[in-house]
Amino acid sequence: MSTGETVREPDRAATGRASAHPHPLPDPLAGALRELAHQRRLLIALDFDGTLAPEVDDPEKARALPEARAAVLRLNALPNTRVAMVSGRALGSLIHVTDLPDDVLLVGSHGIELRLDNPDDALALNDQEQEDVEVLHEVLGEVADSLDDVWLEPKPAGFALHTRLASDRASRVAHLVALTETAAELDNLTVRHGKNVLEFSVRSTTKGEAVEHLRRYVKADAVFYAGDDVTDEDAFAALEAHDLGLKSGSGDTVAAHRVDGPAEVAAALAALATFREGDVHEQ
Repeated sequence: MSTGETVREPDRAATGRASAHPHPLPDPLAGALRELAHQRRLLIALDFDGTLAPEVDDPEKARALPEARAAVLRLNALPNTRVAMVSGRALGSLIHVTDLPDDVLLVGSHGIELRLDNPDDALALNDQEQEDVEVLHEVLGEVADSLDDVWLEPKPAGFALHTRLASDRASRVAHLVALTETAAELDNLTVRHGKNVLEFSVRSTTKGEAVEHLRRYVKADAVFYAGDDVTDEDAFAALEAHDLGLKSGSGDTVAAHRVDGPAEVAAALAALATFREGDVHEQ
């Protein structure tokens, strides 16, 4: 096979499954997916917004593409294969928009909230952290109230300041004032810069730490991680040589592979499911 040739998701004749969106996979990615499929215990960890689901103005209306959801469910049904969603969303929101089986592991708020196999896993802020959240709410609430189309989303350990619908000027002002005022009021505050959003948290954790925790938790021999945002770079950086990182969309990345967006991520997940289903007898 030549270097420039691409591999398409296997069609119905080859797999017995319909291929609704046969987006071409670059040859290096297809080869890496084939190799990854041979790993005995595999963790598939996925961001949601911009990775499985197209971005929308109302976060609660986001849904995974049907072909992405179908591929996730196929992978989740395989032996020695665990699927996890790793998101900046609060856990309750993540549960709502993903609507996945209870055995899918969920990580919300960049690793602060967990839904693992033990239902008792939960976030618990100490008294000082709770006081800091109240101060953060007051400061950021004033910023959001003073500018059109800037709004505040509560998070378990802080808030997200959204500016997707705001004008460029209002967005710049919101970011500048929010960063300045919160820094003046609170020490040791974690700030994450995302797409049209600033997230402020009184507790520090990253998606990279979440992936490392999940790897240990499921005793994975290898990890597949896909994400699209700046915060996903921590997860990509936590991957090891035998893992596979897939960047969705544009922007600088340390991930080894890149595709255009959620439709192509879905094709990659479907291909991984097909390769792993064919190799299941060796696991």
